[in-house]
Amino acid sequence: MSRIAKIYTDKDTTLDPMKGKRIAVLGYGSQGRAWALNLRDSGLQVTVGLEREGKSWEQAKADGFTPKKTEDAVKDADVVIFLVPDMAQRLVYRERVRPYLKEGMDLVFAHGFNIHYRLIEPPSNVDVYMVAPKGPGPIVRDFYVKGGGVPVLVAVHQNHSGKALEKALAIAKALGGTRAGAIETTFKEETETDLIGEQTILVGGVMELMKAAFETLVEMGYQPEVAYFETINELKMIVDLIYDKGFMGMLRAVSDTAKYGGFTVGKQVINEETRRRIREAAEKVRSGKFAEEWIEEYGRGSPTLSKGMEEMDKSLEEQTGRRLKELIERGRPKS
Repeated sequence: MSRIAKIYTDKDTTLDPMKGKRIAVLGYGSQGRAWALNLRDSGLQVTVGLEREGKSWEQAKADGFTPKKTEDAVKDADVVIFLVPDMAQRLVYRERVRPYLKEGMDLVFAHGFNIHYRLIEPPSNVDVYMVAPKGPGPIVRDFYVKGGGVPVLVAVHQNHSGKALEKALAIAKALGGTRAGAIETTFKEETETDLIGEQTILVGGVMELMKAAFETLVEMGYQPEVAYFETINELKMIVDLIYDKGFMGMLRAVSDTAKYGGFTVGKQVINEETRRRIREAAEKVRSGKFAEEWIEEYGRGSPTLSKGMEEMDKSLEEQTGRRLKELIERGRPKS
């Protein structure tokens, strides 16, 4: 039986646990920039820590920060937030963070991968917790600036101070997350559901379903441009309807023909065999086999990932999409 989630909102939280804390945000990519700006705009003390003086360094300076090299930011910090890519975090922790950890410091993550799979094993005298916005960095920033917020997940791995959850909620509030809601979870649940969702639907499943439908229509002799609109481009409109109004709202917005076809054919395409394969993928994540596979792949220089990106870049569907981009953009309403 599913348990009922504990959800915290603005009225349940306060910034007090983070006031006066020196916060080091490591990384200034999509999430890093959004976090640093939102935390600063909420009145917290933020330093950006980066590995090198490159594009991100210049962007941080342009945004009014005085960035530091990673180890220098960590040396002066009470709270260290990991917003560098998952597979870079272990090395950054080992070489730039671990030597400067002091009792009572906080380690904060936006995704549980490195803690859950024990790539990073912090000492017992620090707090380790997670704040995971359920949206990309630019949206986290945009919603905050407009007075809203992206929902977040919060979790505690180590509670040395006895106040780790309160501190996680303070960061969630500073990001704007508690304007929507902060759902309490665990590192295990966040990590596994995130990976399973990415693989089976959000990236893997959706992409392969669109590709399969597109390629089938082209093989049957239909024009690639028409096939692209029907199997790829229009998906955004359907997903937007579901996002805004749920499944029933989407169904009410499409034709009866579409509804009937969807109900009768959908279960033939996504059948029990598909569900079995989804469960297999989920169990592979839960057992740790996927993490082992990805760590090995990354260690070899990510050849499978590189090959997949190259093949997709050269695919007919991607080439067709590029040709149609100008036409699609021409019809987009001007904001």
